[in-house]
Amino acid sequence: THRHTCTHTHKYMHTQMHTHTHTCAHTCTHSHTNIHVHTHRHTCTHTCAQTHTCMHTTARTQAYVHTRTDEHTHKCTHMHQCRHTCTHTCIHKHMYTHTDKHTQKCTNADTHAHTHAYTCTHKHMYTHICTNADTHAHTCTH
Repeated sequence: THRHTCTHTHKYMHTQMHTHTHTCAHTCTHSHTNIHVHTHRHTCTHTCAQTHTCMHTTARTQAYVHTRTDEHTHKCTHMHQCRHTCTHTCIHKHMYTHTDKHTQKCTNADTHAHTHAYTCTHKHMYTHICTNADTHAHTCTH
């Protein structure tokens, strides 16, 4: 009877990457009537009426682009019971791009037009790396 002790080492590595892209577009057009009439009456000594009508036109266009990138890295090591060691490395990337175009046309006599264009691009990157080092010893008899 011969007793022999051998050690077996097992290594496990797991890499997972997940990429998610979400694009949404929103366009809103709003119109309402805006009438601006200013009447001014002036009375003189010999009783005459003066009427003033004022109208003005406003046109404005504005656009801006907003880009934001958030990067988050999280590392944690889990120690399990016995001879099991698992290391998790989690890399979280969040990219957000926001484009907002705002066009406003105002003709004061009759029409007020409001156009709002909204484009949103959302990229979600997720990387999960798991290194599992498992070492166990067993005894065999020859």
